[in-house]
Amino acid sequence: MEASLKIKVQAELFDAGTEITALHAGNPAIGAVTSFTGYCRDEGGQLEALELEHFPGMAESQLTSIAQDATARWPLQGLTIIHRYGKLKPGEPIVLVATASAHRRASFQAADFLMDFLKTKAPFWKKEHPADPQKEASWVDAKASDDADADRWKMV
Repeated sequence: MEASLKIKVQAELFDAGTEITALHAGNPAIGAVTSFTGYCRDEGGQLEALELEHFPGMAESQLTSIAQDATARWPLQGLTIIHRYGKLKPGEPIVLVATASAHRRASFQAADFLMDFLKTKAPFWKKEHPADPQKEASWVDAKASDDADADRWKMV
């Protein structure tokens, strides 16, 4: 049976619990669901908002490709990726990754893999808007630690 994929790029808030319930959807073959929700931090009170930009169509295509890589590596029954864009306030969710499989190990590993590749391969650009009105917004550079996290999957 082929895994069901749900890939969404949206400005609107999402409800992680609702999405996880829909992913499971009473499928008796599913023994494990792993989820990760990433939130906008306030960076110790220094951040007013995080703005995410993307190329419509290109972002969905890349997320789908990453999801297909995960389903080729692990026996998943389904997965959900929701990534937001726009100006997000601290405390708001940015991304949801949820994986469903018969066993926990595949579900955990696939979710970890997906997040590592979303951080490095998904075409989203982040701009930080500081809480201090005297400071200008600035683009966030890629992190070497994110690349190192993704590189570990090349050996698996």
